[in-house]
Amino acid sequence: MPRRLTGLSLALLLATAALRAQQPPAPGVSPPLERYLEALREQAGIPGMSAAIVQDGQITWEYGFGYQDVGARIRATPDTPYVVADLSETLAAVLLLQCVEQRRIDLDGIASRYGAVLPEPGATVRQVLTHTSADPPGEAFLYSPDRFAQLTPVIEWCAPQPYRKSVAHRLLDRLAMKDSVPGTDLIDPTVVPEDLFDASDLERYRKVLARTAIGYKVDGRKRPERNDLPPTGINAATGLVSTVRDLAQFDIALDSSELLLEDTLNAAWTPALTNTGAAVPSGLGWFVQIYRNERVVWHFGYIPNAYSALILKLPARHTTFILLANSDALSAPFQLASGDVTRSVFAALFLKRAICPLAASC
Repeated sequence: MPRRLTGLSLALLLATAALRAQQPPAPGVSPPLERYLEALREQAGIPGMSAAIVQDGQITWEYGFGYQDVGARIRATPDTPYVVADLSETLAAVLLLQCVEQRRIDLDGIASRYGAVLPEPGATVRQVLTHTSADPPGEAFLYSPDRFAQLTPVIEWCAPQPYRKSVAHRLLDRLAMKDSVPGTDLIDPTVVPEDLFDASDLERYRKVLARTAIGYKVDGRKRPERNDLPPTGINAATGLVSTVRDLAQFDIALDSSELLLEDTLNAAWTPALTNTGAAVPSGLGWFVQIYRNERVVWHFGYIPNAYSALILKLPARHTTFILLANSDALSAPFQLASGDVTRSVFAALFLKRAICPLAASC
């Protein structure tokens, strides 16, 4: 069971990171975020990590920490690929909401009508998308990637082709996400039909997968043990391999209304309501919460003993923070599935610097 940091231990960890980061910056340079993140990475025992910040439609900062391959001493960089796990849900949400905009899918239609298989026959597409589909549907929030994966046939109903083809064609290729792969099983050229992807695309996918960060299980003494996961495909809930640079391209396209209409994005980034009108921690495929009177839109990725990920957006500031790691320590300690990103020391560090860097009470 993931361990939870108390408020005191969270404060202590951030304080320790601050102490480790207190080195004089170069003349004319503000105290660098990477020093704080490096201290947190060391505290968490993460072997390798990559990060980026997008501001007003441009990558304004990026950095690699530690090693994507500890044994070979290959350092992590901003273009290191990682398995991003649940973060894949954000791409699925875009594909599905495009179908809604095209009026091919009804958000309030019964999910099973479009091919979803759920224990609750009356669950709607909206309820699956907002993680409120558990019995009885619409009554409460329950984060469930397995249920979210049932949006895969819904998207295939809208665009009659394999889901991974839609991901590749409608997002990865369109946005020039050249270091992203729709499924780690594409390392095997026999996995997909010959006509699904061009030979050049399959070769590129295999090259990206060959240099993907190795996942690690880290013990209590912060010793990493290589954890080679079996190849898997992709569905609406998981399976994407990507880099912080590619995810930044996805983020930039979202904010520029290239992928979805502004009204659709606003709906996606608004907390959903239960049948009784109570707000839940999720919108349409994203987590949403308020921090210091600002809307925070975010998602995370978590594969136990292997990988973790975090994307955190401040829409009012046109700012996004992206973090990928080759252990589970960005997610496992913080119970992010409950819907509170401020439990994460990595998110808390960014939020403090972004929203109130000079406020002692923040």
